[in-house]
Amino acid sequence: MAFRLPRSLFWRVALCNGVIFSGAVLALALSPATVSSPLMPDEAELLGLGVFGVVALNAVALRRSLGPLRRLAAHMATIDPLAPGAATPEGGGSSEIAALTEAFDAMIARLRTERRESAHRALRAEEAERRRIAQELHDDVGQSLTVLLLELARARREGSELALADAQGTARELLEDVRHICHQLRPESLDDLGLPNALRTLAARVSEAAELPVTVAVGDELPELSPEEELVVLRVTQECLTNIVRHARATQAWVELRAERDGVCLRVVDDGRGLSLAQAGSGIRGMRERAMSVGAELAMVPSRERGLEVRLEVGLDSAVAA
Repeated sequence: MAFRLPRSLFWRVALCNGVIFSGAVLALALSPATVSSPLMPDEAELLGLGVFGVVALNAVALRRSLGPLRRLAAHMATIDPLAPGAATPEGGGSSEIAALTEAFDAMIARLRTERRESAHRALRAEEAERRRIAQELHDDVGQSLTVLLLELARARREGSELALADAQGTARELLEDVRHICHQLRPESLDDLGLPNALRTLAARVSEAAELPVTVAVGDELPELSPEEELVVLRVTQECLTNIVRHARATQAWVELRAERDGVCLRVVDDGRGLSLAQAGSGIRGMRERAMSVGAELAMVPSRERGLEVRLEVGLDSAVAA
């Protein structure tokens, strides 16, 4: 019956070392070589050769025992998480390496599932946004254009200054509708006024519409962020304030943006009923995905005001890391 090493990596290494050292002691005991005191030069040379042999044999045994771990590490470095069937190869490794391989395969499977679900959500959100814009163009812009054409035709037919003034008014309303749609796609205040003023404008609109006091504090000398990072900061703030208005039953909210370490830190705090009773659904998941898209970190903790604090940390090198 062939001898098999134990499955445990620990016992493999311990057994190999025990065999090597036992063999060295046995060879020393059976050999005619002796060690005197004081140690003679030829005896020191013999002991040195023996120690070198034991160390070399131990290194060979360890390299053989840890071979499956090296192959697994090399495979991890080259695997493509998006490629189907890119599981780790099976091998005769130890039980610890087998457990590590199974854990890595499970992680890759979860990563593929999360990416697939995230891609589906992104596609659904994109399609929903397209339908919304198409509906707004049809209902608002399309109807305004129809009214404008009728008023221009009446003004031309009657030559009336009043009909021309009505057409001009309709054209101005049409322009406001187009600006509103463009603002929803990319806030003009972010490009024209910068991130701090865009946050103040957003807070003022929410405060006026919901009758909720929103205090904004922006630190001095904020580091420069990429356009994608600025948009994520603004959208996360917008989603936080929307959740506060809809679910938190808060009487006040605070928005703070300050420099921290190598980036900026956004804090949105309310004095409402907190996360446990709030409807933590697609809005929070969307904020997490936005933060992940630029390599930022999003955390939600109870605030000192008995409400919820949402913290977003965006680093200068996050866009490169993402």
